Amino acid sequence: MIFAGDFRNGNTFELDGQVFQIVEFQHVKPGKGAAFVRTKLKNVITGATVERTFNPSDKMPRAHIERKDMQYLYSDGDLYFFMDVESYEQLPVNKDKVGDSLKFVKEEMVCKILSFKGNVFGIEPPTFVELKITETEPGYKGDTATNVTKPATVETGAVVKVPLFVNQGDVIRIDTRTGEYLERA
Repeated sequence: MIFAGDFRNGNTFELDGQVFQIVEFQHVKPGKGAAFVRTKLKNVITGATVERTFNPSDKMPRAHIERKDMQYLYSDGDLYFFMDVESYEQLPVNKDKVGDSLKFVKEEMVCKILSFKGNVFGIEPPTFVELKITETEPGYKGDTATNVTKPATVETGAVVKVPLFVNQGDVIRIDTRTGEYLERA
């Protein structure tokens, strides 16, 4: 059990038959009346965000989210196939559960499969990936203005903003949380 007074960002708990993760929380002590906890919660299954207030003494059961390393194999229509690296079992995951999380992931990369009570609800790609640029316009000599970027398509098909000196065929490092270019690899 977790008390509302002990909330921290990232905590997960069950409420009204749903699983929520705390995105933001704030302990409020008004001049008059009792203290309360103002929260912004994300439903981990649907992705919906709600704001709710709790009494600091409210108790909720913790929700244990299982994160398992699995290797991305291939996609076939609306199904994405992952393999358990220990038992070699394959797990098909529906396209609606994947969303945009695989736009920087190529085959054979290891991802974390998120599940609650055996139900897969999401995928966490590796934090940083190195991908080859398949298409971009060449940078022109003399274009040395700072912070100027151009679009580049990487081998997974995703488009990333890169500096002008990056060329087609270069391998770059990308932060998958933000989709930003970090450096040439």
